[in-house]
Amino acid sequence: MKIHQLTADEALASLRSRREGLTATEAAARLREYGENRVERMPRPPWYRLLFQEFSHLFAIILWLAAALAFLSEWRQPGQGMAALGWAILGVIGINGSFSFWQEFRAERVLTSLEALLPREVTVLRDAVRQRLPASLLVPGDVVLLKEGDDVPADCRVIEAFGLRVNVAAVTGESLPQGRTAEPSAADSAVEARNVLLAGTSVLAGEAVAVTFATGRHTEFGQIARLSQRAEAVRSPLHREIARLSRIVGLLSVLLGMAFFLIGQLIGQPFWASFVFAIGIIVANVPEGLLPTVTLSLAMAARRMAKRRALVRHLPAVETLGGATVILSDKTGTLTQNRMLAQRLYLGGSEDTVEALAPLLRGDFAAALEVARHCHSLEWLATEGRFQGDPMEQALVAFAERLVPGQANFERVDELPFEAERKRMSTLHATPAGLRLYSKGALEALLPLCSQAQTEAGVMAMTEAERERWLAAEARLAMQGLRVLALAWRPAAADEPKAGWEAGLTLVALVGLADPPRPDVPEAIATCKAAGIRVLMVTGDHPRTALAVARQIGLVENEHPLVLTG
Repeated sequence: MKIHQLTADEALASLRSRREGLTATEAAARLREYGENRVERMPRPPWYRLLFQEFSHLFAIILWLAAALAFLSEWRQPGQGMAALGWAILGVIGINGSFSFWQEFRAERVLTSLEALLPREVTVLRDAVRQRLPASLLVPGDVVLLKEGDDVPADCRVIEAFGLRVNVAAVTGESLPQGRTAEPSAADSAVEARNVLLAGTSVLAGEAVAVTFATGRHTEFGQIARLSQRAEAVRSPLHREIARLSRIVGLLSVLLGMAFFLIGQLIGQPFWASFVFAIGIIVANVPEGLLPTVTLSLAMAARRMAKRRALVRHLPAVETLGGATVILSDKTGTLTQNRMLAQRLYLGGSEDTVEALAPLLRGDFAAALEVARHCHSLEWLATEGRFQGDPMEQALVAFAERLVPGQANFERVDELPFEAERKRMSTLHATPAGLRLYSKGALEALLPLCSQAQTEAGVMAMTEAERERWLAAEARLAMQGLRVLALAWRPAAADEPKAGWEAGLTLVALVGLADPPRPDVPEAIATCKAAGIRVLMVTGDHPRTALAVARQIGLVENEHPLVLTG
C-alpha cells in the first residue's frame, strides 16, 4: 500500500520512525543515504558556450563571411568604403548576439527562484526535542511541525491536523485552498491525497504534525524542477524560417556574385576588379538589418509580457506564442475581476435584491446572515482593519456586515474545511443559543444533506416539490451570470462525531454573487476572433453562470453554444 493509504501509525512504522521523531544518529545515517533536501540542479552549459551560440548560428555565420569579404575587398581596393561596411556588419553581429545572450542569461537567473519556494529552516522533532534545523538536513522519517504561514519543506504524510488548509497552487495549479486531515486516503497518487503535504506548498491556516517521506529530487516538486531543466530545446517556427531564409539568401548571394564575376571576365574586366565587384554584390544582398530587427521586435514583445508577469525564457518563444490557434482561459480572475458582490437572494420562496429582502434577513431569516458572517476561512489583518482571503468569502462577510453592522462574532470551535471534491465547508460555533453548525457551498452539494428548509411559514420538511423550487431558483440566478452559494445550518451537540455533522441541515438561503467582467475582455476576445483564434472558457462554476458571463463578454453569440461538463 502507498503511504497515504495507511493510517498515521502505519505510515510512521513504514518509515521506521515514531511520533517523537528520529534520533540524531538515525538522521545522520539517513542524510548520508538519501542526501540533502535540495532542488537538484542539472548540469547547464557554461555561460561562454551560450554566448558562443548567439554568434555561431547560420545567419550570424553569413554575416561573418560578409564582413570578411568586405575587409578583403577593402584590402585589394582601398578607399571604396568597404571597411566601413565590414565594421558595420561586425557591429550588428555584436549588438544582436550580446542582447540575445543577456535576455537568455537573465531568464536563466530568474528560474533559480524555484528554490525560493522551499523554506530555509524547519521545526523538527529530533530525540523527542523540538528544534529548528536547516531544511536541507531534513530526511525521510523526520517528524516536522508546521503552522500557518509555513512553507512545506518536503513531501510529508500528515499524522495530526488542526484546521489545516494549504495552498497547493505552486505544484498542482489548484487556486483554491485545500483542507488536509490525518485520515487514510483512497486516492491513487500522493498528489490527490488529502493527508499529504507537498514540498513547495504553503500552510494557509491551522497546524499540523507530519512525517517526511520524500526529500530533494524524490519529491513531486523535485521531479517538476528536474523535468523543467531536462526539457529539450525545440526549434521554434521562427528559428526554422530564419534558417531557411539564411540558406536561400546565402545561395542567391553567392550565385549572383559568381554570375557578375563571370560577366566581368567575359567583357574583359581585370580579375581583381571582377572579384571585388562580385564581393560587393554578395555583401549587398545580405540583409544585415534583418537580425537586429527581429531581435528588437521580439525583445520589445518580451518586455511587454514581463510587465504582465509572464517570463519569456527564449526570445523566439514570443513568435511561437503568436502562432497559437486556441486559447483556454479560466473565468474567475482572468475574464472577470474576481471582485465579488452579493447581489440577489432567494429565501422564503422569494427572489429579489439584497436590499429588497433585507427585512426578512433581519427577522426570521437571520440565520442566513450568521452563516455568511461565520462560515469562512478568512484571516483578519488587525493592522490593516480588513480580511484577507478568498474574494467570494469576503463578499459574504461584507454582505452580512452591510445588513447588520458591528455584530460580534461567535467563537469558532472546529471546522470541516472546503475541498474541491466536497464543494462545501462547515464551521462549528459556540453561540448564546448553544453550539451551531454553519455550512455553505454549492447547492448540489448541500441539498442532499438538508432535511428541512426555512420558509415564510417556518421550518418545513424538505419535500421533493420544495427541492425542485430551490433548484429552479438556482437556475434563474445562474442564468443572470451570478455565482450561486447555498447557506444552511443546524443546532449541534458537543459529543457528536465529526462524520455526522453535515446531516439534517436546514437550508435557509441562496446568495447570487456578481463578479463583473474585466473591461478590456470583450475587446480582447473580439481581437482574438478577428485573428482566427478560438477562445474557450474553463471554469468550475455552474454551466448557466458560465454561459451568462460568456454572453456578456462576447465569447458566445449563437443561441445554442456547446457546453461540456464532467
